[in-house]
Amino acid sequence: MAKSIKEEHVQNHENPWTTLKSEKIYDSPWIGLTKHDVLNPNGNPGTYSVVHFKNLAIGILPLDNDYNTWIVGQYRYPINQYSWEIPEGGGNHNVPPLDSAKRELHEETGITANKWTKIQEVHMSNSASDEFGILYIAQDLSFGESEPEDDEQLVVRKLHFNELYKMVESGEITDSLTVITVLKAKLLMLEGKI
Repeated sequence: MAKSIKEEHVQNHENPWTTLKSEKIYDSPWIGLTKHDVLNPNGNPGTYSVVHFKNLAIGILPLDNDYNTWIVGQYRYPINQYSWEIPEGGGNHNVPPLDSAKRELHEETGITANKWTKIQEVHMSNSASDEFGILYIAQDLSFGESEPEDDEQLVVRKLHFNELYKMVESGEITDSLTVITVLKAKLLMLEGKI
């Protein structure tokens, strides 16, 4: 039986979308919004708007020898609620991601680490944005003073990893970087890799 054009695109991982016109709608130092007039995979006209993130999303799970960790609480304006999260932030594309992770961990918690393990790369919301995240576990920790940015009002909380896992499992924590990192770390622990 002959393959349809759609099947060929899927098998070859080709882009079945046709972009007719693109227009920048909004631009800031952090994000941009572009409206694309397109033909969808079935050849029908449509509009696809894409949010472009100008930084990487970086997340860090600090772990000491007893499996204690540190999370950060802050009020998140876009969702209008308080959020407990692993230390996280933006990393400039022109800076090695690990350097950004080290900076974020120190800024938010005052912690520095001698051992770093990249555990996951993720597309944060690939139906609407190109935001890309890199997640780390930080170990062999040293402690100092945090240096939050001007727009951050942070609370740092120490807890055992098992308690953090329960907060994710129960839905008390919904931040995507935290959920992904904690679940991946739990898997690595069960496999004896951490």
